[in-house]
Order: sequence, then structure tokens, then C-alpha cells
Amino acid sequence: MRIWMASDHAGFALKAHLKAHLLRRGYEVVDIGTHSEDSTDYPMWVHRLMEAFPPDEKAILICGTGNGVCMTANRYPQVRAALAWNAEIARLARAHNDANILCLPGRFLSPEEAERAVEAFIQTPFEGGRHQKRVSRINPHSV
Repeated sequence: MRIWMASDHAGFALKAHLKAHLLRRGYEVVDIGTHSEDSTDYPMWVHRLMEAFPPDEKAILICGTGNGVCMTANRYPQVRAALAWNAEIARLARAHNDANILCLPGRFLSPEEAERAVEAFIQTPFEGGRHQKRVSRINPHSV
């Protein structure tokens, strides 16, 4: 499985940690950037990721609160980006909402908490069923 990643400077350290974790677990990682803790703007990294990201794969975006990257990613069609601060929220984002992008708050999660959230996100399948109807109504044209 291939996992796409991007962050701003506030998410860089956590992204580096999670990237190493994912590589150790045998995942292919596409790291779009940033590649340092030098100040940078989160929208730029989300837009760069979205230029290449296939929506049938999974991505992880990280900024200080996770909100900025989540708001930016959700501007794109076929994206269901979810902000999670623990494994249960990440699991439910996949199971109930078919999220394809996990957004993490880099300044508020320990590396261990983030690892658990990422594992839950990656390993949880979408349940479909009654949730599929709801997911299909996310875009305004489908209401």
C-alpha cells in the first residue's frame, strides 16, 4: 500500500516520525514535503499533494492543529479529509465516512498517539451500507 504525506513546518517532526514508522511497517511512502522546520504555508503542501494524489489511495496531512490542512484538502472533489486526534476518531472516519485523507494536529499528538491513529486509519475498511448513502450525499449536487 502506498501512503501519501505532506505537512507544513509545524507538522514536519511528526511527519518524519510517522514516515519512518510506515516504512518500517513495509508501506511505500510518497513524501511531498515540507522537508524541514523552516516556516512555510500549509496550503502550498496540500495543493502539491493534490496535484498527484489518486483519491482511491490514502494520505496523511499534518499541520499545527490539523485544521488548516483539512480545510484545504476538502476543497478538492473526491476528497474526504478527516481531522483525528486519536485512534478511535481515525477508525470511525474510515468506517463511517470513507475518509481517504487523515489530518493530524502535529502540535497536540505524541508520536505514539499519532502512530495509533495512523494504524487505525490504514487498517479500517469502509463499512458501506447505511454509511454509503450518507457519504454519497456529501457533495451539494447529490443532496
